[in-house]
Amino acid sequence: MRGLVLGLAAALSVAAPALAQPVTVTKTVEADATTTMVHEVLVDAPPADVWTAIATPGGWMTWAVPVAWLSNADPDLIETSYDPAAKPGGPDTIQQRFGARVAGRSLAFRTVKAPAGFPHWDEYRKVESLFEIEPAGKQTRVRLTSRLYPDSEGGRALVGFFEGGNSMALGNLRQRFATGPIDWAAQRR
Repeated sequence: MRGLVLGLAAALSVAAPALAQPVTVTKTVEADATTTMVHEVLVDAPPADVWTAIATPGGWMTWAVPVAWLSNADPDLIETSYDPAAKPGGPDTIQQRFGARVAGRSLAFRTVKAPAGFPHWDEYRKVESLFEIEPAGKQTRVRLTSRLYPDSEGGRALVGFFEGGNSMALGNLRQRFATGPIDWAAQRR
C-alpha cells in the first residue's frame, strides 16, 4: 500500500497543471445500495490517440504508471506498477482484465490483482470499470465509470480513495496530451 500511496502522491504532483480544466466527478447510489462513480475530462487529442493511451501498455506508461505489460499468456490482462523496478507477477503490481471493448470507443475492465496489502481488496475486486471516449469538437471526452462499490465501510473508503485517485489519473491523461508523456523518472527525484 505504501508504494501505491507514494505513486499516487507523485501523480498528484504532476496532475496539478492538468487540473486547469477540472475532472468532473459524479456519484450515484444505485437501487441495490452500491455506488457508481463517473469521472469525465476533455482531452486535447483525437479519439484514436486517446484510445492508444488507454488500451495499450505503452499508452498507460505515458500517463498512468511508469511500467506496464500485457501478459504473454493472456492478451486481455494488463499488469502495471507505480514502481519502475517492478517485474511482472511481483507483489507491487496491479492487474486489470480487459473485457468488452469497442476499438476506439470503449474499454471495460476489472482489477483482478492489487498490490500486496491493498486495503478492502475483497470489496474492490467486485468493482467494474468502463472507459468511454467520444469526439467533442477538437477535443475528446473521456469518461471513466466505476460501479458496484459496496455499501460498507470498506466500500465507502474505496469511493473516497478512487474519487481523488481517478481524478488525478485523468488529470494526468489530459496533461499527457497537453505537454507530453509524464516523466516518471523526474517524479521519483
